[in-house]
Amino acid sequence: MGVKLTSVLVALALAACGPPGAPKTVSMRMAGGPANASVTVDDIFVGTLDVVSKRGVALPPGTHRISVEAPGHLPWDKIVEAREGDAAVRLDVKLVPVPD
Repeated sequence: MGVKLTSVLVALALAACGPPGAPKTVSMRMAGGPANASVTVDDIFVGTLDVVSKRGVALPPGTHRISVEAPGHLPWDKIVEAREGDAAVRLDVKLVPVPD
């Protein structure tokens, strides 16, 4: 293998690792319903509950407010702590219909 090719491979390997000291994200997985409910993290819309359930969300380390809302249902809120190196945050959300 030539020196030039070796240098390129080393550069690609280092780039794949990300910048040194960059915080790693923690995966958040959700399940529940209704599927069309809006999911926000720290007041930023991240998708509907069915999309977030399928794809998950990458949370940076720290404390986050997770909110789920759907028309005709009571809102759901939870504060979660994402710590670098922790397993995925798993949330089960079942919105309660607004009583008549």
